[in-house]
Amino acid sequence: MTDPTTDAVAGNSIDVPLASYRYPALGSHSGDPLVLLHGWGCDSQSWQPLVPALQAFADVIVVDLPGFGASAPVPGFDLDAVLQRIEECLPSRCVLVGWSLGGMLAVALAERCPDRVQRVITLASNLSFVARPGWPDAMAPAVNRRFNGSFQADPALAWRRFTGLMAQGDSAERDLLKRLRQAFKGPAANAEAWHDALQQLAQIDNRERFQRLAQPGLHIYAGADALVPSAAADAVAALGQRQQRVQVIAGAGHALHWSRPVEVAESIGRFLGAARRDKRRVADSFSRAAQSYDRVARLQRAVSERLLELNRGPIDQASRILDLGCGTGHIMECLSQRHPDAQLLGLDLAEGMLQFARSQRTARANWLCADAEALPLAPASVDLVYSSLSIQWCEQLGTLFKELQRVLMPGGTLAFATLGPGTLRELKQAWRSVDDLVHVNRFAPRQELENAMQAAGFNDLQWHTEERVLHYPELVTLTRELKALGAHNVNPGGPPGLTGRRKIMALKAAYENFREEGQLPASYEVYYCRARAG
Repeated sequence: MTDPTTDAVAGNSIDVPLASYRYPALGSHSGDPLVLLHGWGCDSQSWQPLVPALQAFADVIVVDLPGFGASAPVPGFDLDAVLQRIEECLPSRCVLVGWSLGGMLAVALAERCPDRVQRVITLASNLSFVARPGWPDAMAPAVNRRFNGSFQADPALAWRRFTGLMAQGDSAERDLLKRLRQAFKGPAANAEAWHDALQQLAQIDNRERFQRLAQPGLHIYAGADALVPSAAADAVAALGQRQQRVQVIAGAGHALHWSRPVEVAESIGRFLGAARRDKRRVADSFSRAAQSYDRVARLQRAVSERLLELNRGPIDQASRILDLGCGTGHIMECLSQRHPDAQLLGLDLAEGMLQFARSQRTARANWLCADAEALPLAPASVDLVYSSLSIQWCEQLGTLFKELQRVLMPGGTLAFATLGPGTLRELKQAWRSVDDLVHVNRFAPRQELENAMQAAGFNDLQWHTEERVLHYPELVTLTRELKALGAHNVNPGGPPGLTGRRKIMALKAAYENFREEGQLPASYEVYYCRARAG
């Protein structure tokens, strides 16, 4: 997690509040903040893989539970006292998100504070962690007692076994276990507090609280969880009211937000109705830019040619090639000349771009207007997908890469270039001195892309990163170029209408701080990736 603002969040009334950290949303938003409660055996840093994706649509607050991280313990981890401590650091309105033990505490808090907790979301969390009469889909009591006893005898060894259980069963188990053990710290001086929390974990029975929940809820389970059986999902669905939704992520272990952060974040975003990019606006923007695009697409041409150069071998061997986000068809022309026998398909969301390609290009290609996240192609129908500077316009990365995995032949190649979060950093920084609205499109970090690709089944990922800097005499030259490319801001949270003259003048003044040798820079962080379909 990056750039947190440490907070004793408004509402604390005790001398030593729980440690909490605030991560502001990436731009304007109107939803309630998300308060994240971690599981046993770790601390608030356990949310590291998920926070950046959640910041796309909400303020995020992560809390160290009593006795974990930087928070002082509560004697005996008494449930009422623990809930009181957490309640004292909640904003006046929030959405609670809890993992494992944190999910159990979130359900109890939601029932206790219906006016403050607007919705509740749980990850890999049971209503009763230990099996009891009427609730068999949980850990066997004898197994739980043995683990608790082993922790009391040797906390470090038991904790190490526990991290193994968090990864066990996951489709990326070995890599996940390595990451968990590198990221999490053992019990050290907090062993007594952790043991108290274990004892309380075995006692909590949330069934009655869950039935009384008035708020909507989302409860995500891991299909291969070694700690919370995925069969509990059916029992939870049967017990809850109509407004409680249940989802199971196949192939994921207990630390599902580590192995499937993109899928988890997308599920949370859909549940909350978070604002998304309007695809019609994206398509219309690029359609209007079709006639001017090639005149100003110097970065796009350079990146697409660099992508060709980096993937010359796989491209030369391919016989059925999909150019995803083909735009005006510049690369299809090159591919057609180099591979006269290959079957070529150019696909784009913008009909205006395709009309230009059909009329202006001589490439022997089929042109198709379609959404990359819902490809109208048969499974295993292409052996290479080439995509240059287009997937940054796709917001559901999990869906996108599953579709690409589906249409590629086993062992087929995905070669793409996209923009990273360092893109247009000067423009972002200048706008931040003017207002808090979203003026620059959000670009996913590499880890977010990698997580989505691996979850979809891609392997042998090879990355190359570079920064390209373009220079302009005046800011207006840059903004006109972005408009001519169709690449201006289409994110939710942006300004609702025309920007006033006063703001424009403030933006120009702020951007002048970057002028070097008479020119204004615009930086682009470019990721190149090649991967193989599983």
